[in-house]
Amino acid sequence: MPSLNEKQLRYMEYLQRENGVRHHTTNEDEYQYQLLKAGDPKAGEETLKIIRSGLTGHVSHDPVRNAKYIFVAGTALASRAAMSAGLENERANNVADYYILKMDGLRSVDAIQELQKEMMEYFAHEVAEIEKKRVISRDISNSLDYIYEHLHEPISVEELSEHVGLSRSYFSTLFKNEMGISASEYIVSKRIEAAKNMLRYSPFSYSMIAATLAFSTQSHFIRVFKKETGLTPHEYRKQFGET
Repeated sequence: MPSLNEKQLRYMEYLQRENGVRHHTTNEDEYQYQLLKAGDPKAGEETLKIIRSGLTGHVSHDPVRNAKYIFVAGTALASRAAMSAGLENERANNVADYYILKMDGLRSVDAIQELQKEMMEYFAHEVAEIEKKRVISRDISNSLDYIYEHLHEPISVEELSEHVGLSRSYFSTLFKNEMGISASEYIVSKRIEAAKNMLRYSPFSYSMIAATLAFSTQSHFIRVFKKETGLTPHEYRKQFGET
């Protein structure tokens, strides 16, 4: 049976208690990967926040080596999250290998952590690309990119049509033909998808979620959320929340 030095382990636990150190919780950790699986580039920012919080554990006395170990573990989890979202296994593994090799040559904690943020953003981008594969036209593909990049800001159909250089009416028809729903409905569906993750895996207030996802008011967010899901945000968090 595998064994470890229980005395040393207890001593580490003692030091962590004395210094007020704790590891991040499962829910704190899971949120970044839920963002990734939703194709949300904010997965990178969430990861950077966690790894710079000091809650990622201490697995080496050397700060650079510690950051590298955390990077490798995070990359493995990110690749698996991307696979569960539909990214082809070989592609996910190749992306993971690429970033680990790139990280191996770095010599500073900040550089390693910034690369980990980039790695998460890239996996989120890859997941977002999966949905776009059924889209034929470049214009709609570009509009989906714009939505993913600006999901946390107000987005109008006029803004999208101007971004791709089409008239509003033609763009609206093209979007619905290729995506099966209107651009406005698609934006709302992505915001609600993000809101579900925030309600499940974060302690954010309803007003904070509404503001983060560019709803005009908290009441507007609650009204739209209930229309889309059949539940109020409070009911959804009570039923599915893990915080």
